Amino acid sequence: MLRPVASTKLMARLHFQSARRAAHIVPNRIGGELVPSKSSKLSDVRDPATQLLVCRVPESSDAEMAAAVRAAAEAFPAWRNTAVQARQRVMFKLQVLIRDNMEELARSITQEQGKTLADARGDVFRGLEVVEAAAGAAPLMMGETLEQLSGGLDTYSFRQPLGVCAGICPFNFPAMIPLWMFPMACVAGNTFVLKPSEKDPGASMMLAEMADQAGLPKGVLNIVHGAKDTVNFLCDAPEIRAISFVGSNVAGEHIHARATANGKRVQANLGAKNHVVIMPDADREAALNAVVGAAFGAAGQRCMALSVAVFVGEAKELLGDIVAKAKTLKVTGGFEEGADVGPMITKGAKERAERLIQEGVNYGAELVLDGRGVKPKGFEQGNFLGPTVLAGVTPANPAYTNEIFGPVLCCTCVNTLDQAIALINGNPYGNGTAIFTQSGAVARKFQYEIDVGQVGINVPVPVPLPMFSFTGSRRSFVGGQHFYGKQGIAFFTQTKTVTSSWQYKPLAGTSQMTTSFPTL
Repeated sequence: MLRPVASTKLMARLHFQSARRAAHIVPNRIGGELVPSKSSKLSDVRDPATQLLVCRVPESSDAEMAAAVRAAAEAFPAWRNTAVQARQRVMFKLQVLIRDNMEELARSITQEQGKTLADARGDVFRGLEVVEAAAGAAPLMMGETLEQLSGGLDTYSFRQPLGVCAGICPFNFPAMIPLWMFPMACVAGNTFVLKPSEKDPGASMMLAEMADQAGLPKGVLNIVHGAKDTVNFLCDAPEIRAISFVGSNVAGEHIHARATANGKRVQANLGAKNHVVIMPDADREAALNAVVGAAFGAAGQRCMALSVAVFVGEAKELLGDIVAKAKTLKVTGGFEEGADVGPMITKGAKERAERLIQEGVNYGAELVLDGRGVKPKGFEQGNFLGPTVLAGVTPANPAYTNEIFGPVLCCTCVNTLDQAIALINGNPYGNGTAIFTQSGAVARKFQYEIDVGQVGINVPVPVPLPMFSFTGSRRSFVGGQHFYGKQGIAFFTQTKTVTSSWQYKPLAGTSQMTTSFPTL
């Protein structure tokens, strides 16, 4: 059973999650049961702040993955025939359990992923909001009806579930992204096979346990583990009708190509390079706080992080203030009081970010704040990179053309709003952008002319609430409908249209045979 956890610093760095212990091999979840993997291929999950071993994750075998898909397929008919009100009630109970266990979920995320505890709570909360929306999803599943088209001819449509669906998750939001996926899929009547990131599977395992406690029938939600081979299995499995993915462009484009070639639907949120435009009339303190928080929070490991600051005209004077405020951020382990920036997920991720910083400098950028080499006391072995600011970054600079996915802010200056818009629209990514201004006319021009899927006006991280949909565009998204909201339900359902004729004819023998195509 899930339970509250002691809040001492000692307990904070220990692995306390139910059903797991340090160096424990994380099991699969198949047909409602925890099933130990027989695979000898294991990867280590280490606390990013200390390098202490948390658990080990198997590469699920083909037989284990086939069993998970089979369990989902066998559970589908009964779950599909379960009334939508009953499916919604499961989601309602699930959101209660998530609220009750939010602290334990957040601590698991901090230990495995490295986020500060406050940021991990936000990760859980934004996923919780999607579960709340799923608890009232029935209106989004309604079809359409038009009667008396001609005599007794009526046409009506239904939204029906697809069948078995799958989700492939990234490491950076261990709770929120799984909660974007399986609640919407399951409330629509589908069954699900989830593959958490092999770097931090704990939150997904906990959420599956909660879903079981909420009343989700056995086999409706299954979990398998692994990396590329597991992904390819899910892309190829004929029983799986649709795949949700969040992650890098390389992986997402591969999944989209392979899965669609096998006749599956795909929704894939990919990479980003999010710009923030700072106008000369921006509220100075609000803009500074927003940019620094959105650029360096979660160690920059967010697809909606602000990674490029575009100063328009005299706003360039704010660069020094951004650097000064960034220097005040506390870099340390995520459980520590006052922590602002935690470690990056792996040493490899940190080394890649450091390499791109150096390439940016080599290409001509000015390193005005260098976060390399930061070693917080007590966490000398951690994967730490402090806030870093590069100035004079051009669109051809490697620090600009690559998604660094670290606490690195690239800065550039332009003379006009039109130049800022042209710069952003010239970038291949279209995930998110923001502008800080006190002019309604400037804001309206920006939101209308910018070619980016999600726009913030004096809002640094414009992730839509769950009654809308997450609408990244261009190279930041491939596939059909977007995640959650109306488009999320549309993705996990198929429309069936029925045309019927029930004419009341008291006298027999009035119909006539015809070989012509019917017309109204």
